Amino acid sequence: MGLPFDQAEELRLYQQTLLQDGLKDMLDHNKFLDCVLKVKGKEFPCHRLVLAACSPYFRAMFLSDMEESKKREVSLEDVDPDVMGKILHYIYTSELEITEQNVQDIFSVANMFQIPSIFTVCVSFLQKRLCLSNCLAIFRLGLMLDCARLAVAARDFICDRFALVSRDEEFYQLSPDELIAVISSDSLNIEKEETVFEVVMKWVGTKDHESRKKALPVIFESIRFRLMPNDYIKDHVEKHAMVKSSPELLKKLQMVKDAQKGKFTVVKKKKVKKSSEKQAKDNVVNGAVDEAEDTEEDALPGILNDTMRFGMFLQDLIFMVSDSGAVAYDPTANECYFASLSTQIPKNHISLVTKENQIFIVGGLYYNEDSKEDPMSSYFLQVLALSFFCFFDHFAASSVFRFRVMPVIYVVM
Repeated sequence: MGLPFDQAEELRLYQQTLLQDGLKDMLDHNKFLDCVLKVKGKEFPCHRLVLAACSPYFRAMFLSDMEESKKREVSLEDVDPDVMGKILHYIYTSELEITEQNVQDIFSVANMFQIPSIFTVCVSFLQKRLCLSNCLAIFRLGLMLDCARLAVAARDFICDRFALVSRDEEFYQLSPDELIAVISSDSLNIEKEETVFEVVMKWVGTKDHESRKKALPVIFESIRFRLMPNDYIKDHVEKHAMVKSSPELLKKLQMVKDAQKGKFTVVKKKKVKKSSEKQAKDNVVNGAVDEAEDTEEDALPGILNDTMRFGMFLQDLIFMVSDSGAVAYDPTANECYFASLSTQIPKNHISLVTKENQIFIVGGLYYNEDSKEDPMSSYFLQVLALSFFCFFDHFAASSVFRFRVMPVIYVVM
């Protein structure tokens, strides 16, 4: 009969702690050391077994026929000594101090040495600190390190605040693939598709004009021209200098205009049948798969995508604040949504302003009972409307909407 779960877990944790403390003690007293990591002139004595147990990178190195598997000293390139010291300290103690200054270096080394626990901690750290000033850098870092969880989180953050992020000069340093990853998302928080076209054309003109111009046919596949008014396509898109000079882009726009009239262009999409390895080899002709074994299915070109973006679902609300909380009123449906409780919003002499779906609460007197020396203070609060629609989606039974804040009313109870 096995031990109860709690008791078994307690024993397991005790044994883990005992083992880890023992290994750290042997490291501190230079016992059974059989490996020295050399990083830019600095040496780190350690145990091969410990490294191999924690890192598939070192396990593969020590079990291979490489010279490093037999040598006592192992030289590591492209690693900062301070970061290597922190990684080794974590391996022996489970203690790791991550800051905004070192997280990217630790993240990269953890990815190199394939240490999943550090990798996961770094991802969580960066996700929690996503903001307008770092979201693009974190997005590119996630793509560079092939970390889908981080890249998707940063991309979603960018899409939620696309109007603000696209003003940043760093946005126009994105590669074509990075730009497509953003503008192809359904969650793009924009009211008009024209915004995407204008941002793309600005991106083309920022740098590497000729090379970026060559990428336009592919990028245009992610712009949903069918969501634009015909007049805008005629007066602004087709008449744009870069579009007029490209027969390929004009051809794509003609497909859009035909689709608006009900005539859809259908392309054949190849779908290779799954087969055994031997059959696959038999079907290869001059390095390509024999088309006789392929199946084809009809598909619409990406440029004909007319799925509405997240930001195109709008619901106008009147936001009302009192000293006890805040609610948003929908005058069309005559419904009221609870937004938040706030005991800190002052009751008098307050000004509320809205700009670009954000709410600013300024002024007033706030009384803090906990502060004996300075109980009275002025007040400032900035509220992102994005937090409201997330909240409303949780409580409302209707579809997901992007909420546009209408006049702000302060209610004195």
